[in-house]
Amino acid sequence: MISVHQLVKEYTLVKRDPGLRGAMKSLINRQYEKKTAVDGISFQIEKGEMVGYIGANGAGKSTTIKMLTGILTPSSGEVRVNGIIPYKRRKENAKQIGAVFGQRTQLFWDIPVRESFQLLKEIYEVPEEQFSETMELFTEVLQLDALLPVPVRQLSLGQKMRCELAAAFIHRPEVVYLDEPTIGLDVAVKVKIRKFIREMNAKWGTTVLLTTHDMQDIEEICSRIIIIDGGAILYDGSLREIKDRFSAKREIHFELDSGQAFALPDSISSKAEAVLENGEGTEKVIVSFSHHELKASEVISAVLQLNKITDLSIQDPKIETIVEEIYNRGL
Repeated sequence: MISVHQLVKEYTLVKRDPGLRGAMKSLINRQYEKKTAVDGISFQIEKGEMVGYIGANGAGKSTTIKMLTGILTPSSGEVRVNGIIPYKRRKENAKQIGAVFGQRTQLFWDIPVRESFQLLKEIYEVPEEQFSETMELFTEVLQLDALLPVPVRQLSLGQKMRCELAAAFIHRPEVVYLDEPTIGLDVAVKVKIRKFIREMNAKWGTTVLLTTHDMQDIEEICSRIIIIDGGAILYDGSLREIKDRFSAKREIHFELDSGQAFALPDSISSKAEAVLENGEGTEKVIVSFSHHELKASEVISAVLQLNKITDLSIQDPKIETIVEEIYNRGL
């Protein structure tokens, strides 16, 4: 569905010293410098895949999205979306894509949401029957009933983002680009939005490319992530693989019987460590270990032989911790 090969985007910037003197100098003797925002990236995304495209601020995420949507022309390289070169056939490309940008709106500011949807229906030439069926589904899943008669400018941020999502999917696009779709939203709205994206992917096989700094979005929506830094791809693979490859640590949280003291078995004491979860007097213990040295089943079996356990849970490393480490230290 999306094919990117050796994609490069460079900007030419004017170098200027500060102040009036610098402005006058740049008029007489202008100097330029080149900034590479995207530096020879390549990837393929299949139809129906949901991929997280993540990186630090200024890494090149938004520039990539703008080239995929046809807003920007690449300096070199090749990009195709469903067989179309976006910047050469912008109208055709626009008909098959949807987009949500957390900081911008595609709805019409002063008219009711319902009328914004009607206008988008005409713009995308959506058949009446399909439009009615789609709106019925969106109204139910995103709970839009009370919002339809309200002008967009009177909506809260969370309400507006639910409407933005509906607008992006209203013509049932092949590909949807989501740029920070849950920024600034409360937990309840985030849950609704994540559920909606998963349902649309399952129902219509929509390909989703998601950029976000909220790693919970990535974990709940995407099975694959691409990490970009300095305009180049650092990692492209599954969430499971990145956890196995970059974080060997596992944690098992044990809840003890009332008044029970915890003992770490000798058989695993050299390869695991136990920490009281909330300081002394607690009846909860965290046992951490490397999955390269021990299996979770071995740890649980050994602990159960020495301790009276009422409950336990196995915790995987958080993806946000791994990604932060990759940003800071590289691969």
